[in-house]
Amino acid sequence: MLRSDLVFLRPLEAEDLEFLYALENDPAVWSVSDTLAPVSRYTLRQYLDNAAADFHEVRQLRLVLCATATQEAVGTLDLFGFEPLHQRAGVGIMVMSRHQRQGYARAALELLQLYARQVLRLHQLHCTIAADNTASLQLFKAAGYKRVGVRLEWLRTADGWQNAVEMQQLL
Repeated sequence: MLRSDLVFLRPLEAEDLEFLYALENDPAVWSVSDTLAPVSRYTLRQYLDNAAADFHEVRQLRLVLCATATQEAVGTLDLFGFEPLHQRAGVGIMVMSRHQRQGYARAALELLQLYARQVLRLHQLHCTIAADNTASLQLFKAAGYKRVGVRLEWLRTADGWQNAVEMQQLL
């Protein structure tokens, strides 16, 4: 279910330490991941030690996004803020810059939607995107998400404040 001709999603493994270290410490993605400082290998090792916890217990899930052709890890896909009563969760996706614009993120979102609906039994997925992040806005729109609102001056940037677009998809 978590595999297509282009990508597959898999759980985190201990061997993903260096991949996560490179991804989490890329300043280019800090603005979309609410990160302000580098993450140590020690911290990531601890995170990996607990990554197999049950989604319903910890209310989050991180999957590694891999290219089917090469088996290479190219990004991550997160479900977070799971609300059992309302059957919803937030979605976050990061693809390493050298692997962007190859269709990986779109294919991963399609797999996630099937998994969220059929296995996790979620009713909806939602995301928050910086108003100037055109690529992400287009990605989620193409994946079937609808724009449902704007949060004014929601994100702090080096240049001041920026609006955030709220999007959701009913499953």
